[in-house]
Amino acid sequence: MSLKGLSPLSDEQQQQLSQVLSGLNVQQLAWVSGYLYGLSQGGIAPAAPVIAAASGSLTILYGSQTGNAKGAAEGVRKLAEGKGIPVTLVSMADYKPKQLKKETHLLVVVSTYGEGEPPESAVDLHEQLKKGKVGKLDGLKFAVLGLGDSSYEFFCQTGKDFETFLTQAGAERVVESALLDVDYQAAAASWGEQALTALAATLSTGTSVSKAVAQAVGHSQYSKEHPFPARLSVNQKITGRDSTKDIRHIEISLEESGIRYQPGDALGIWFDNDADLVGEVLALAGLTGDEATAHGDLRSALTRHFELTRLHGGFITGLAEISDNAALKDLAGDKAQVNAQVSSAQVVDVLKRFPTALSAEQLIGLLRPLTPRLYSIASSQSEVEEEVHLTVGVVRYPQEDGTVRSGAASSYLADRLAEEAEVRVFVEHNDNFRLPQNPDTPVIMVGPGTGIAPFRAFMQEREAQGAEGKNWLFFGNPHFTQDFLYQVEWQRYVKSGLLSKISLAFSRDQAEKIYVQDRLRQEGRELYAWLEQGAHLYVCGDANRMAKDVQEALLEVIAEHGRKSREEAEEYLSELRRAKRYQRDVY
Repeated sequence: MSLKGLSPLSDEQQQQLSQVLSGLNVQQLAWVSGYLYGLSQGGIAPAAPVIAAASGSLTILYGSQTGNAKGAAEGVRKLAEGKGIPVTLVSMADYKPKQLKKETHLLVVVSTYGEGEPPESAVDLHEQLKKGKVGKLDGLKFAVLGLGDSSYEFFCQTGKDFETFLTQAGAERVVESALLDVDYQAAAASWGEQALTALAATLSTGTSVSKAVAQAVGHSQYSKEHPFPARLSVNQKITGRDSTKDIRHIEISLEESGIRYQPGDALGIWFDNDADLVGEVLALAGLTGDEATAHGDLRSALTRHFELTRLHGGFITGLAEISDNAALKDLAGDKAQVNAQVSSAQVVDVLKRFPTALSAEQLIGLLRPLTPRLYSIASSQSEVEEEVHLTVGVVRYPQEDGTVRSGAASSYLADRLAEEAEVRVFVEHNDNFRLPQNPDTPVIMVGPGTGIAPFRAFMQEREAQGAEGKNWLFFGNPHFTQDFLYQVEWQRYVKSGLLSKISLAFSRDQAEKIYVQDRLRQEGRELYAWLEQGAHLYVCGDANRMAKDVQEALLEVIAEHGRKSREEAEEYLSELRRAKRYQRDVY
């Protein structure tokens, strides 16, 4: 970038300055910035030897899908600061892979989701390292903290990947990687202490300089650990009577909370388990619910503190160790069968199939702590002010015996929470799913089903901004008459001209099923033209099928209409991702 006409420096001085700065890492650049600012204010700048005395600095990179890895990384950063270690905390989405060559000490904190895949913010860095595009990293000392869920086959795969890629590039691992399960908080703190001690042994920090150059991570006093007691104000079914889906429009009052959110953020919902489900689990375990626990009586503990709808493999194997049931022991010894049960059954189903008398302590020991559910926010505060809107698909599982199992949080919002009742909420900020800063930039939105939620927020925000940029929506669901979510609103946006184009895919309204990825291919020429004009492309919805199918369609469109090879199309899409012009919110 040329400063000609703007800078009081001569061309020669600019060149000298660029040469000096090009060799500095993020931490050192931050220090230099403060140093120069101090001089400009006539004050006493930090002595230059502070940097010279250090043999390096620590960078913490995090890749987070639901906020857990981000929170764990922030915890390690605080530990580092407490030890006087200069530290930089940065999301992988905001980090240039080539910067790795300038790092000396690195901590990677990353989650895994889906079938062993990196979180959205980590995709580019993961890809660059996997392909060896970063080059050799000799001299880099690193450690990896991986978060995952042992119920899934590819447990902590992304953490394992980063360790492999960094080692293959010549970096030196200074402490054993931590691969942690869903109840990770205490172990993450312990590992952080161990990793920082190992790194500090090779990091002569001298006097501690600038604190972390970190992103703003909170805009409210409320958080996952300290949720706001909000109020449910609207629960409205927005699918037709004959729809196969039960989708609700939920409105929650944030009045007097001071909570702020942006389009693209998610709302965390803490919920209570269904009382009937709790009663069924207690009966099957031979317990009354009055037994004492650390969370009060057992019935209250099961209602508010433990997962009952999300089965995990450890419940099956742990129950097999307690039980004398031979069939259960056989099941527990077959990993494939355990995984099949985890994906299709709940805790109560296992107890029904393998009745086992348990003590309160045994039952709680088999269960995992309850975790909140995240929903993409479907509103902009520019329009709704002290409210937040959600688009919730109610999860229901018909069983062979005629009973119906339900998703814990979705059925809580739809069926069990009365209007005006209290619901505990917090905002999970998502800086990797944001509208373009320039309101004149074109936007393409792909959001079938409840994936429409953030795009409703986008349109409310674009309308409030008076944005001039074109907007194009791809939406799909089974039937036009039953499942066109927010149809009246979209029609109004089309009529006003705010929504420039809408492409619909109602899969069951004709003999041949049509999905959003099919519409992308059909509109390929114009779609590619929008991308060439600088459009930002957003995808929201199911990660395992839809998002993969959409990405494949995009690659085909880019290859065909951009006249590129498959490899060139993949690089084109990667460039869009790096430029934050291809963003996904998938789950």
